[in-house]
Amino acid sequence: MGATGGAAPPDAGPLVHRHGQPLPAVEGAVELALEDGTLLRVDRGLPPDLPLGYHDLRPLDGRPAVPLIVAPSRCHLPEGLRTWGWAIQLYALRSRESWGIGDLADLRQLADWSAMALGAGAVVLNPLHAALPLVPQEPSPYFPSSRRYRNPLYLRVEEAPGAAEAGLDVERLAVEGRALNAERRIDRDAVFRLKMAALGGLWARGAAGADGLARYRVREGRGLEEFAVFCALAERHGSGWRRWPAEHRHPASSAVARFAAEQRERVAFHAWLQWLLDEQLARAGRALRLVTDLAIGFDGEGGDAWAWQDVLAQGVTVGAPPDDFALEGQDWGLPPFVPHRLRAAGYGPFVETVRAGLRHAGGMRVDHVMGLFRLFWVPGGATARNGAYVRYPTDDLLAILALESERAGALVIGEDLGTVAPGVRERLFAERILSTRVLWFEPGPPAGYPGLSLAAVTTHDLPTVRGLWTGSDLREQEAVGVLPNVAGTEALRSRLRELTRLPDDASPDAVALSIHRRLAEAPSVLVAATLEDVLGAAERPNLPGTTGDRRANWSLALPKALEEIETDPRPRAFAEILGRRPPMS
Repeated sequence: MGATGGAAPPDAGPLVHRHGQPLPAVEGAVELALEDGTLLRVDRGLPPDLPLGYHDLRPLDGRPAVPLIVAPSRCHLPEGLRTWGWAIQLYALRSRESWGIGDLADLRQLADWSAMALGAGAVVLNPLHAALPLVPQEPSPYFPSSRRYRNPLYLRVEEAPGAAEAGLDVERLAVEGRALNAERRIDRDAVFRLKMAALGGLWARGAAGADGLARYRVREGRGLEEFAVFCALAERHGSGWRRWPAEHRHPASSAVARFAAEQRERVAFHAWLQWLLDEQLARAGRALRLVTDLAIGFDGEGGDAWAWQDVLAQGVTVGAPPDDFALEGQDWGLPPFVPHRLRAAGYGPFVETVRAGLRHAGGMRVDHVMGLFRLFWVPGGATARNGAYVRYPTDDLLAILALESERAGALVIGEDLGTVAPGVRERLFAERILSTRVLWFEPGPPAGYPGLSLAAVTTHDLPTVRGLWTGSDLREQEAVGVLPNVAGTEALRSRLRELTRLPDDASPDAVALSIHRRLAEAPSVLVAATLEDVLGAAERPNLPGTTGDRRANWSLALPKALEEIETDPRPRAFAEILGRRPPMS
C-alpha cells in the first residue's frame, strides 16, 4: 500500500529490502556504509548477502546519501514454541510490599513463581508506557505521554541505588505507600507523590549508580535526552505543551537547549528514573517470556508528540468509523503520523518505538495492528462520521517490525479484533505475526483456532467469566449509565453454557476453569488466562464508554495480594489445565 497524506517525492525516504526479495536498483557507483562501520564500494548493484540492519548508500557523484534498511523475510518465531501464561494488568498485581500499585518487583516475583512452580512460559502485560510527570496521573495505559519510555509508578523504590542506606527516610514513605493497599481502588496520584518524594530524595543523596546511568544515557542518545527535557519542562509549565511559552514548544529551539543546560540535574533525574525502570524490567524478565503491549498511539500533549510534532498531522486524531456497537464512531484522541513525513524521517520514530517496546521482552502485542495498513482519521471539531481512512506504507513498516523482532528474538502478536480489512489477516500470517483469538468473539470452538495465534477467553475491555455468568457485568453497566447490549451479552452467556455444558447454577469458579479447559484445546502458539478470571474477579479492567468518576477504569487491584495468589489453589488448577496442552504435531 502506498503512502497518503499529501504530495511527496517518490524517492523521499529509505530503501527497504527484505531477504528473499529482488535487490533494489542502485544508479552509478556508491559507497555502502554498513551499520557496523564497514565501508564497501558498489559499482554494479548491491551484493546479495546484505546483512540485516540500518545502512547508508552514499553515491560517489555527490548525490545525497540514501538510508538502506535490510530486514528478514518474516518476524521472529522460536521453532516449535507452544506455551501458556497469564495476562495481567501490572498495576493491579499488588504484593504486601507494594506502595498501592503493582510494580516491577511484583512482576519479577510472579514470573519466577509462575515459571518455576507452575511451568508457565509467558506473562502478557498491559502497556507500561510513561505518563505525564504530573498530577493528576493518567490512568489509561493506552493514552501515554511516551511509548518509548516507561512509567516510574512501576518502580520498586527499595531496589533503587541508595535506598537501603537512606533507612528511615524511605521507610517512612514506604509505610504510607503500603497503607494504600487497604483500598482496592488504586490512587495513582498518591502513589506518584510518595514515589517521587522517595526517588527525589535518593537522587539528592547522590546514590545514582553513575556508571550504569552514564552508559544508559549514551545508548539511548537523543531520544532519552528529549524525553527527560520534556519531563522537566512539564514540571515547570504543566500539561499542554502547545500552551507553554512559545520558546519551549519545540525541542530544537535554542531556549530549550538553554533550559536543558540550566536544569541539567532535573533532566538527569528523569533519565535516571528511566534507567532504573530498564534495570528492573530486565530482572523481571529473566525467568520467562514477557510479552509487552504497544499502544496504538500517544497523547497529543505528551512527550512523543512534542518531540515528533513535525511528523504528526495537525488538527486530526485517530479513531474508528461508525459500527453496530458505536453508532457515532470513535475518536481516540491520538494524533497520527503523516505517512510521507514518517517516511522522509527514515521511519525513525517508528523504529525507536518498536525497539523500545521489544526491550527485555520475549514478545510484543501490537495494539490495533490494522494501523500498520490504514488509520481512520477524524477531523478536529467533527465526529467520526466525518472521518476517512488514510493508508500507510505497510511494506516498509512490516519490514522494520520484522527486523526489530529478529534482533530482539521476540515474537509479535497483532491485536486484529474489530473491523479488519480484507487481506490483512492473510498478510499478517505471511509475516508470521500471531493473530489474536478471543473466545467471546470466535464462532467456532478453540480447537479450530489457527496455530499462529494468541488465544484467550476475554480481554481487558470485555466481561470476565464471573461478570458474564452471574450477570454482574450487565448490572454494572446499567448502574454507571452505559446502555448495555443485553441480547449480545445473553448470546455470549449461552455460548459459555454450550461450551462448558454446565448448568445455570454452576459456580463461577467452575465455569472459569471449564471454559479454560476448552481454551487449552487451541493449537495456538500462546494461550493466556487473565488473573481476573483465575481469581474470580467480577469487574473487567476497563468499561469502554465510561470516564472519570463514573467507574474506576484501569484502577482496580486484583482481589488478592500476590502472596495470597501463590497459596490460592486456583492458579495451580488453571496451570495444570493449560500446561497439559500436547506439543504441536
